[in-house]
Amino acid sequence: MKVLFILNDAPYGTEKAYNALRLAMALQKEQAETEVLIFLMADAVTCAMPKQSTPQGYYNLERMLKAVIQKGGQVKACGTCLDARGMKEIPLVEGVEASTMPQLAQWTLAADKVLTF
Repeated sequence: MKVLFILNDAPYGTEKAYNALRLAMALQKEQAETEVLIFLMADAVTCAMPKQSTPQGYYNLERMLKAVIQKGGQVKACGTCLDARGMKEIPLVEGVEASTMPQLAQWTLAADKVLTF
């Protein structure tokens, strides 16, 4: 099964991105053959900023993204959204790539399930 997660919210403040990544990680753990695709849009592109420093015991979305990628998940960030936030030249978390709406359209058409957060 192929599951596409579309994240729109900032990494911290609400827990939408956190809960999306928790579910993605749980799917990878429960069924290793599940293909997890994550597309970051709007303020969610900031989830892919490296060197996040969070308080002890608080979730860290950089580490969560890396965990999804290490288990074969794919993560892309909207290039237009990165550019709008002045992030086009900033390196992203290793394994996260800048992408486009046509790529999101292809992923959406190929996915068995699409979840938005």
